[in-house]
Amino acid sequence: MTAQAIEKIKSGYTFATPSIDLGVLMVDGQPQPDTRIRLSLSMLNRHGLVAGATGTGKTRTLQLLAEQISAAGVSVFAADIKGDLSGIAIPGEPSEKLLARTQKIGQDWQPAGCPTEFYALGGQGTGVPLRATVSSFGPILLSKVLGLNETQESSLGLVFHYADTEGLPLLDLADLREVLVYLTSDEGKAELKEIGGLSAATAGVILRSLVTLQTQGADEFFGEPEFDTRDLLRTVNGKGVISLLELPNLTDRPAIFSTFLMWLLADLFHDLPEIGDVDVPKLVFFFDEAHLLFNGASKAFLDAIAQTVRLIRSKGVGIFFVTQSPTDVPDNVLAQLGSRVQHQLRAHTPKDAKALKATVETYPTSSYDLAETLQALGIGEAIVTVLNPDGAPTPVAWTRMMAPRASMEPMPAEWLTKGVASSAMQGKYGQDINRDSAYEMLARRLEEGAARAAAEKQAAEEKAAARPTRSSGSSRPAPKSGVEKVLGSPTFWNQVIRVGGQVVRTMWGTARR
Repeated sequence: MTAQAIEKIKSGYTFATPSIDLGVLMVDGQPQPDTRIRLSLSMLNRHGLVAGATGTGKTRTLQLLAEQISAAGVSVFAADIKGDLSGIAIPGEPSEKLLARTQKIGQDWQPAGCPTEFYALGGQGTGVPLRATVSSFGPILLSKVLGLNETQESSLGLVFHYADTEGLPLLDLADLREVLVYLTSDEGKAELKEIGGLSAATAGVILRSLVTLQTQGADEFFGEPEFDTRDLLRTVNGKGVISLLELPNLTDRPAIFSTFLMWLLADLFHDLPEIGDVDVPKLVFFFDEAHLLFNGASKAFLDAIAQTVRLIRSKGVGIFFVTQSPTDVPDNVLAQLGSRVQHQLRAHTPKDAKALKATVETYPTSSYDLAETLQALGIGEAIVTVLNPDGAPTPVAWTRMMAPRASMEPMPAEWLTKGVASSAMQGKYGQDINRDSAYEMLARRLEEGAARAAAEKQAAEEKAAARPTRSSGSSRPAPKSGVEKVLGSPTFWNQVIRVGGQVVRTMWGTARR
């Protein structure tokens, strides 16, 4: 690399605004401590991407960013996918290898922990239970979790609309299931007729998907008390609180976890006021294993994500997607990510080679052969380009990332348990609530309907029983048979007399001629 190219990179990362340090420039395989690669705090809400193959340092980069953002007084939310981020709450321990690395890049490394809150979905883990109601989740997000197609998603939207207009709170999955059963029953199937109706086949698909979701333990995190996402925006002693969401058994239920994180963003967008561009954001949201969010998503869901990412910037929230390859993120979302930290990519398969080529094409023009450089990066090294305070892309820089100050090992289990038990958030969200909702309301409605039907039937039976009946002991004569009625008829006997007289007259010669 020429001296001119080095100077261009150095000047491109010299900001007057408050910034965080990502690392130092690498030249010919050697770190350059005097050339810091930085990211302005004011650009954090222009979002970013941290990508790279497994084992290349993505998690440590996530931790490095979270630590520095917290130190700047900005709250952080991150999903702890592998359970190795919990150590961010306690100071790291120096080692010979660590100190040798930090000295080489000119990093004044001092151990430091961060104020941290630990959460778990519905209490499935050690952290504070984090729940949401089915109503606030909404039909689009829930359709993603259930794996519904667009037609089924539309039908689910009708169900939510009906519940809302009828004042039926959808708090948990039992509520939704009860509404579906009611709308396909004899009593309720006419309720949606005017707006398209709900077919029994579609309802059956949704109900079966709900059963599958319940077997994954979803009942635990749909309900109340619903988490107030504004509790993520906290500071302690001038440092932003890092909220870590524990995600055990991710492979068993990826759609649930990823979609739940998307709900957090959607709820933040709904609750936070518009503040426009700010020097320091309110919250930075790290979305690890981002590909789980987009796999198998409907167009409506993808559109909702793109809109949220585009608009939430004005609420003072930044989003960083963390994944293996930029191609995991849809183009309309990727286009909105201003900062890029790309760790090593591999091209061992045709698919990998295609992803590498696509990644190279998304970078600004530079002096690097990026196709070669991206494969040559060492662990803890990355190709970086961010937005400067004016919003223009910085020069592409081969960077050796700095080391986190907190522990890079998981927090001991007993420490974690004690910390959660003493948390103010545990007192607020630790105990679940089961208030009156759609399940109970519809159950009463059906019971009342059944009671009315039974009462009407009984009244009809009592009325019929009250009518007088004929018996053998009655003063009224028994009904006559058909023969008796004929023999008792005057008309019959007049006819007999007439015919008989005629016969007699004929016999005696007295008949009329």
